[in-house]
Amino acid sequence: MPQWDGIICWPRGAPSQLVSVPCPDYIYDFNHKGHAYRQCDMFGNWEQVPSVNRTWANYSECSTYLLSNHKNKEEEVFVRLHLMYTIGYSISLVSLCAAVCILCYFKRLHCTRNYIHIHLFTSFMCRAVSIFVKDAVLYSVSEDAAKIEDDNMRAELGPAPGQRPQMVGCKVAVTLFLYFLATNHYWILVEGLYLHSLIFMAFLSDKNYLWALTIIGWGVPAVFVSAWVSARAFLADTQCWDISAGNLKWIYQVPILAAIVVNFFLFLNIVRVLASKLWETNTGKLDPRQQYRKLLKATLVLMPLFGVHYMVFMALPYTEVTGLLWQVQMHYEMFFNSSQGFFVAFIYCFCNGEVQAEIKKAWLRRSLVLDLKQKARVTSSGGSCYYGGMISHATNSVSVSGTASRAQPLSGRHRVLPLHSLANLPGYIPSGSENSLPSSSQEQQPPSCRKAKERKDAGVSPEEDPCLSPSLKDLETVL
Repeated sequence: MPQWDGIICWPRGAPSQLVSVPCPDYIYDFNHKGHAYRQCDMFGNWEQVPSVNRTWANYSECSTYLLSNHKNKEEEVFVRLHLMYTIGYSISLVSLCAAVCILCYFKRLHCTRNYIHIHLFTSFMCRAVSIFVKDAVLYSVSEDAAKIEDDNMRAELGPAPGQRPQMVGCKVAVTLFLYFLATNHYWILVEGLYLHSLIFMAFLSDKNYLWALTIIGWGVPAVFVSAWVSARAFLADTQCWDISAGNLKWIYQVPILAAIVVNFFLFLNIVRVLASKLWETNTGKLDPRQQYRKLLKATLVLMPLFGVHYMVFMALPYTEVTGLLWQVQMHYEMFFNSSQGFFVAFIYCFCNGEVQAEIKKAWLRRSLVLDLKQKARVTSSGGSCYYGGMISHATNSVSVSGTASRAQPLSGRHRVLPLHSLANLPGYIPSGSENSLPSSSQEQQPPSCRKAKERKDAGVSPEEDPCLSPSLKDLETVL
C-alpha cells in the first residue's frame, strides 16, 4: 500500500518489486537527479529491517556527498570548508571575548554606542558557539543514519526506546543555531540603524532607544524562529530539522533577508552622505585621489559592520554541489561569515582610539604600582626616607601639570616637565648636582626627613620611627 515515510510518499508496489522514486526537489540538499529505492517482499508488503522491525528506504543517491562519481572530490571540498570556518570562528570567538571584556572592564567606555557593540559581539559569539555545538551534535547523530530515520518514521510501534531524547537534543541544537544566526543579523541591523540615526535624526532618549534596539536585536528573531519551530513540529517533524522541509524555511529566511537588504540600503545612504560631506569640506584642499582614498577607507571600515558581503550571493540558490560556482560561493561565504566577527572586533574595539588610551593608562598605572612596591621594599630594607627617583621603568617621563593633571586623563604621549616644575617636586635631584650620588640609598633627602635622618644617625631603629620607612600610601601620595 502507499506509505509516507517522513520524506517521500511512496506509491503502490507489487510483490518482489523494487520501487524507484525521484529524490524530492523540496529538499534542496538532495541530488535531484538521483532516485530513492524501496523493496517489496514476495507477499506484497514493504520489506522490513529485522533488527528494528521497520520498513526501510535507500536514499544514498539523494545524498549529494555520497555520489560515487564525485565522492572523493566533494569530501575534500567539505573537509576544507569545515576547516576554514572552524578556524575562522575560533579566531573570531577569542577576539570577541577579549573585546567584550575590555568594553565591560573600563567604566569610561560605558556608553550607548559601546553597549550596542557589546550586544553585537555577544551575538557573534553565540553564533560561533551554536555552530560548534550543532556540528558536534549532527556529526554524532549522522554516524547512525538508520536511527535518525527510524525516529522520524510514523510507525505503529512508535519510536525506538532511548532514541527520542537524542533527537530532541539535536532539534534544540538546530533551533538555537537558527535563533543566534537570526539575532546576529538583527544586531548588525541595529548597528546600522543606530549609526544612521546619529547622522540623520535625533531620538528622545538614549536609554529608551537602547531598550528598543535591544528588543529588536533579541526579541524579533525569537518571534519568527518560534513560528518556524511550531510549523516544523506540526507539519514536517522529520529527522533533525537540519534538512529543509519545502517552503517552511522562508519563515525564518525572509526576515533575515529583509534585515540584510535594509542594512545594505542604510549602508549606501551613509556612504552617499560621507561622499557629499567629503567633497564639500575638501573642495580645492585635497587632491581628488586623496578624497577617493578617504572615501574608500571609510567604506571599507563600514562594510564588515553592515555585513555587505551577504549581498553578493544572496539571490543565488546553491543546489548543484558539483559546479564551480557553488564552490566559489561556499568558500567566499565560509571565509567572510566566519571572520566577520574578528574584523568587527578588530576595527571597532582594538583599533579604537578611546580603547587604546584606556589600555595605555591601565598599563601605565600597573607599571607605576609595581615600581612603587619595588621602591617600598627597597626603602623598607634600607631604612632610608626615600622620595626621589620614582619614575616607572615603562616610561622616561611623567605627565604632571599642577591642577590640570586632575582634569585631564593620562594619554599615550607624555610631556617632559620643565625644570622649574621639576624643582618643585619632592625629592627632585638635578642631574648635574654635586649632591646627586649614583646609589639610591645615598640620594639627597627632602628637608622634611632631615630630622628623621638625624634620629637614625642617633641609633633610632626604623620600627620605632615610621618616618624612617615610609609606607606605600605615602609613596603613592608623593607620586
